[in-house]
Amino acid sequence: MQALDDSKASGQAFGRLDRRLSVAPMMDWTDRFDRYFLRLISRHTLLYTEMVTANAIRFGDQERLLGFDSLEHPVACQLGGSDPEHLAEAARAVEVFGYDEVNLNVGCPSDRVQSGRFGACLMADPALVRDCVISMRESVDIPVTVKSRIGIDGRESYDDLITFVETVREAGCQTFIVHARIAVLGGLSPKQNREIPPLKYDVVEQLKRDFPDLEIILNGGVMDLDSAEEHCAWADGVMIGRAAYQTPYVLAEADQRIFGETETAKPSRHDIVRALLPYIERECSKGTSLNHITRHILGLFAGQPGARAWRRYLSENAYQGNAGAETVRQALLMVPEEAGNHSLSV
Repeated sequence: MQALDDSKASGQAFGRLDRRLSVAPMMDWTDRFDRYFLRLISRHTLLYTEMVTANAIRFGDQERLLGFDSLEHPVACQLGGSDPEHLAEAARAVEVFGYDEVNLNVGCPSDRVQSGRFGACLMADPALVRDCVISMRESVDIPVTVKSRIGIDGRESYDDLITFVETVREAGCQTFIVHARIAVLGGLSPKQNREIPPLKYDVVEQLKRDFPDLEIILNGGVMDLDSAEEHCAWADGVMIGRAAYQTPYVLAEADQRIFGETETAKPSRHDIVRALLPYIERECSKGTSLNHITRHILGLFAGQPGARAWRRYLSENAYQGNAGAETVRQALLMVPEEAGNHSLSV
């Protein structure tokens, strides 16, 4: 696989982003190390950062928060916040760093997020979300998108969802990523909010029928490419979450099946690891602890012979002070080589 060159490192070079398949923003998971790894599996799947709060960007270390490798494109940054001016300032920083999209989080149900008055609780104030999007769009040239639920407790009717979308659309937002569950803001943990409220794909499908001019991306409960292809029959795109992290090889055929890639074959698991080794060497030479990278790749061989030995070796050795690429090479020797490997280069 060839790395995307710098001429393709901006959203403008990509034109209108292809969102047929994306990997969801997931706190503590989709950091820059994970995104680089996932990019070696799929060239075209749109990747998202973890949610970054607007105030963290305004007052924190922007390089640490927003820095990423150009190989990660196409990549979007998700922001959390509810102050239009603060979000505009953060969005400008996101654009300066070269992201292809900036996304506003209106879907996270955690208590900590609610206490900061952002995330899913913003669905109760569509006018404020509209104002935030207006401010962000006036500040950047890259697309501004919104990720939400189908509702929140107390505002979970379809009419409430219609009001939310109609109001935010007034800001010029054309892309809505919709998790097909309501968020229960009192009494459920974030984990429970991903599992207990029932999935209602029919609600998102109806939303697409009612707003054919909008780009509607489905999120929630999609575990494989078979399901993604099925939903793409009516949705403009599908976002995969936990499955892409826990079993990342689920993305191996995405370029062929979702994006119609014909020039390259799907990569093998072994070749993905070998392609990652130079990156590991570079990062470790800069002082990055190996386990910060390898924690994201433990599930690569899930279901394969040797998977347990692979996970155990990395888990036991990646924390060592001298751990580096050689540690990963040794772990790879514990997994039988797959037939029909395809060469990757980065």
